[in-house]
Amino acid sequence: MALSTDLREQFLAEPHVAALAVSAGPDRGPLTVPIWYGYTPGGTAWIVTQAASRKARLIEAAGRFSLLVDRLSPTVRYVSVEGPVAGSRPATPDDVRAMAERYLPADAVPGYVEMSLAEHGAQVVVHLRPEHWLSADLG
Repeated sequence: MALSTDLREQFLAEPHVAALAVSAGPDRGPLTVPIWYGYTPGGTAWIVTQAASRKARLIEAAGRFSLLVDRLSPTVRYVSVEGPVAGSRPATPDDVRAMAERYLPADAVPGYVEMSLAEHGAQVVVHLRPEHWLSADLG
């Protein structure tokens, strides 16, 4: 059964690890990789990634991408959202911290942020404007 707008947005707002998919060009399937993301119901979804990464280059070329989140328990549920890039900009340490705070225990955040800033090089924040949704609760 498809989820209501409220339920699908609430589910997407939870800190699941998403599968990001973006066109990899002619004669290729989409690049599909796991990624942390942020989302507030009614707003854009956003990711932080290395500026020179393959996914960043492909997102820039395609101008759109998809995120899929799912769970297995207590019922099988998924939400997929696809849409155009609504903007991108260089990531700040506050962006990296906000994403880490969404996924990690508080005591792990400072070390993660330090490592990310030191080892990942320049990063970008990319916003997705939800345009197409698929969702279901199969329980």
